[in-house]
Amino acid sequence: MNQVLRLIGILIDPSAEWSKIEKEPGDPLYLMSRYVVYLALVPAVFEFIGSSLIGATVPGGVVHASLLDGLLGALFLYLESFAAVLLLGLFIGVAAPLFGGRANFPNAFKLAVYSSTPVWLAGVFLLLPGLRFLMLTGLYGIYLLVLGLPALMKSPVRRSAGFAMLVVVFACALTYVAATAQYMLFALPV
Repeated sequence: MNQVLRLIGILIDPSAEWSKIEKEPGDPLYLMSRYVVYLALVPAVFEFIGSSLIGATVPGGVVHASLLDGLLGALFLYLESFAAVLLLGLFIGVAAPLFGGRANFPNAFKLAVYSSTPVWLAGVFLLLPGLRFLMLTGLYGIYLLVLGLPALMKSPVRRSAGFAMLVVVFACALTYVAATAQYMLFALPV
């Protein structure tokens, strides 16, 4: 698999890309070491630069995280990406039969990984606090998820929106827990 071509394909022509992905093995270790390892760096690196080197403007000046807090926060975010995509894949696999799909962890994991692509790429907007609202571009991942559920989990198309919303709620809960933990552990400016 060429990671750059996969990234372009999933963003530009997701329907065709899901058909290709369906035929590939869904080895979690392979996907983690060939795809997630690179894309999860995007939000981690840009958050480190944004919080420690650039800082956040507040009424009284600019607030920076210490280099140590910034580095540890970025490392936490990086490792959290691996845990989140693994938990999301497990959740998709378990929830699939509830929506008429097949419980298939390799396909559920592929779905979790590739539909997270826009979220990781939107991490570039963590560079400047004023741009953080542009992280909403990561919501394109919901569209990818809706398209991928019938292809990979064999859930009926008519039930894909409800299935996707359940997955999104779970992903939001994971993100909230991770962000809260990161905020409590490391003094990063918001």
